[in-house]
Amino acid sequence: MYLGYNTNGLAHHDLFGAVALLADLGYRGVAVTIDHAALNPHRKDRLGELKRLRQLLDQRDMRSVVETGARYLLDPWHKHEPTLVSADPAARARRIKFYEYAIDCAAELGSDCVSLWSGTLREAIDFDAALHRLAAGLTELLDYAAERGVVLGFEPEPGMLVDSMVRFEQLLGLVDASRLRLTLDVGHLHCQGETPIAQYVHLWASRMVNVHLEDMRAAAHEHLMFGEGEIEFPPVFEALRQVGYEGGVYVELSRHGHVGPEAARRAIEFLRPFFSS
Repeated sequence: MYLGYNTNGLAHHDLFGAVALLADLGYRGVAVTIDHAALNPHRKDRLGELKRLRQLLDQRDMRSVVETGARYLLDPWHKHEPTLVSADPAARARRIKFYEYAIDCAAELGSDCVSLWSGTLREAIDFDAALHRLAAGLTELLDYAAERGVVLGFEPEPGMLVDSMVRFEQLLGLVDASRLRLTLDVGHLHCQGETPIAQYVHLWASRMVNVHLEDMRAAAHEHLMFGEGEIEFPPVFEALRQVGYEGGVYVELSRHGHVGPEAARRAIEFLRPFFSS
């Protein structure tokens, strides 16, 4: 198990400067959120940027995951759109193409996984129909990822179609469940009332490939600095140790970019004791 940090919390930094900053602070991993200033799929120099990033990660002995939750990368007007549950097939195809690019990036970087989510349902169709739409897109992506040796980690996200572990379990019934792994967000569990968190770590240990970490309050989806929310972290880390989790635990403070270096420093100071034993 190692500690990492998501670049969405350093969005005002150059990508390479952000990675160097995190390495200097002592982080052992970086969750690279593809965005306008980080591996932007629309930039002509993206392949060179990707190779430079792989070299930097190797030099600093850092592991990585690829994150796909940029807010306005694909649509400048609508946050996180389009998605795998969008009404327009052409819009869903745009999201699939973006995810394929993310998978290609992960293959080049040797990343532990690509993390992705369902998206928000914005039309009046029933849940089952929307879930089948999501499953169809994921099945296509699972095939693409398998061909490139990349793992997909699905993240239940509050406010989206698949917002809880219950709904994630329903989704697993519609795809090749042996290939779809889990990005477990500790704060989301608390927000959704899926507690005790340690119990969920044990229940889903065999599927976890990625862990997100932040503080949070019940029923309020706001990523908070550690100590500002309600989560008791010692039982969470004890559970991760008990199940033998060996992947990354990535701090996700996407709304702290304006104080990014200080937030990253405070986070590792709070979390370091959990990784020292």
